[in-house]
Amino acid sequence: MTDDVAAARAAAEEKSAFSHPPVDPDATAAYGGHPDQVIDFYAPHTPGPAGPDSSAPLVVVLHGGAWRAPYDRRHISPFAGFLARRGFAVASVEYRRGAVAAAAGEQPVAGRWPDTFDDVAAALDALPALVSEALPQADAQRTVLTGHSAGGHLALWAAARHVLPAGAPWRTGHPAPLRGVVALAPIADFAAADELDVCGGAARQLLGGKDLFAERRPYADPALLLPTGIATTLVQGRADLDVPQAVAESYADAAAKAGEVAGLTLLEDVGHFPLIDPAADACAVVAEEIAQLAW
Repeated sequence: MTDDVAAARAAAEEKSAFSHPPVDPDATAAYGGHPDQVIDFYAPHTPGPAGPDSSAPLVVVLHGGAWRAPYDRRHISPFAGFLARRGFAVASVEYRRGAVAAAAGEQPVAGRWPDTFDDVAAALDALPALVSEALPQADAQRTVLTGHSAGGHLALWAAARHVLPAGAPWRTGHPAPLRGVVALAPIADFAAADELDVCGGAARQLLGGKDLFAERRPYADPALLLPTGIATTLVQGRADLDVPQAVAESYADAAAKAGEVAGLTLLEDVGHFPLIDPAADACAVVAEEIAQLAW
């Protein structure tokens, strides 16, 4: 396939994923005082395999967008709604992202240090109490964490807080009570992502730039936070031009070297956005990967 054909297909996939109208949540709750410190909740619309009176597994969704301000949780709300129609209870987390562009034509900065990480940690810590109020039918004991692209990074990171370096403000004393993580085209290895200039150097920007990249990587890079002891699957399109397959493979290799098996599901002729596009077959594959851990 020529570069032009590949780029045209990627553009069509992105257009399709962003063509769906936002899906309004059933409830929204704040986990902090900033406007971005909120979680949208989606109630399961159909009974799960255990029957109409059973509780539903909880899927926690972290959206992508290279940790940049223009991309908020609205673009992943159709995916959250899709999971709710599949019988899952869903919590879609918003978090602070990078500042808007200072001038027309400039690219927004990726992420805020340490705010982005503060928010994800705070949201996950607050989630059990918020879920019990907003989604009483959700079974928090069957929680699966998922995220797309930059959100895939955050999902892997959130599941690894117990192996953060000593003294890290987000470190926990025990593993998160998760059934597992399903990371979708995640920016899972910052060294590989930086080498490939993924999303215009977003990982380097997230950590504060070139001078702070090496210093902060041990606190932020999932590939350095292994083993986690938590079941982890990466779903990756082989035709992904935004976050290439090599990034997921690098994480899987790092996990293997740490003595842990990270599942890697590679989808042929699939790019970056079909994984969260309810109209795409790849999205059904994602739902099945989540179901295998959750039910």
